[in-house]
This record gives sequence, structure tokens and C-alpha cells, in this order.
Amino acid sequence: MDRQAVHQELERARSAFHDLHAQATPADLKRRSHGTRWTNQQLLFHMLLGYLIIRALGNLVRLFGRLPPGVSRAYAAVLDAGTRPFDVANFLGSWAGGTALGRRGQTALFDRVIDALHHRLDAETDADLARGMHYPARWDPFFTPYMTLADVYRFPTQHFDFHRRQLTLEPNEQR
Repeated sequence: MDRQAVHQELERARSAFHDLHAQATPADLKRRSHGTRWTNQQLLFHMLLGYLIIRALGNLVRLFGRLPPGVSRAYAAVLDAGTRPFDVANFLGSWAGGTALGRRGQTALFDRVIDALHHRLDAETDADLARGMHYPARWDPFFTPYMTLADVYRFPTQHFDFHRRQLTLEPNEQR
């Protein structure tokens, strides 16, 4: 894994997140995004959420990566079976977080989580980054059936870039 490339991805996302918030008007943030049921403000929170969940996803890899592969395969199957409740919780969490946390709160939280991810990535061993587990691939288009910890560190920026294209921060961006 190219750690420097991941550090650069994290910084690119941080800069883009700040720029998106700085350039958006209050009306832009209240506008519905493209292809989701969220406003732009709620979708921006959802993009932040992709980074916030890395600690939990990493802990799962650290645990299940030490167990026989069948254990994480069974766990992923159970989670895949619960995709519908996950989708509801994912929607409501992003709706609530995006509604309650304004631009200053979101950018400050984004900075804290990116700083923590940089620190944690630097502390990972090569063996840690190579450890993997089976994932609930139905939960997110960027989850694959098997992911290493290195894959998990790359996930949030893939998620961020995908959802960035759904933002409608200028009226002519309505699709």
C-alpha cells in the first residue's frame, strides 16, 4: 500500500470539503441533491460519515482478520441480510447529522477525523494493512466481498468522490 497516496487522498478530500462548504450559500445547502433524498447539507454530512466510520471498520478488520475466514464470511452474510435496516439507519443518520450540524461543525469534525486517520495510518504495520476480512458488499458500492485494512483506508475517499458528483450546489447543477 502506498501510504503517501492515501495521505494525499485524505488531504485532497479535506480541501474539497472545505471548498464545498465555503462556496455554498445557505440556499445551496438547502437544495435537494441529485439522486438522493438528502439536501446538499445532509449529503455533505453523509460524505463526512464515510470517514467517521473508518475507526469502526478498521477495528472489525483487526478482529475478524485474526479469525478463520469462515467467521467473517458468516458475519458479512448476516450483515448483508440486514441491508434494508442498514439503509434506513444510514439515511436517517445522515439526515439528522446533516440537519443538526452546520458548516462550521461539519468542517471542524472533518478536520479532526482526517487528522486522526493520518495519525492512525502512520501507526499501522504492513501486516496490519494486509489483514482482511469478508465484507457486506451489498451495503455500499465501494465495499467488496473481501477487504484488507488498506482497502478500508481507501474506501472513504471513493465514497466521497462518488457523492460529490451528486451535489447540486449551484442552481444550474440540478439534473
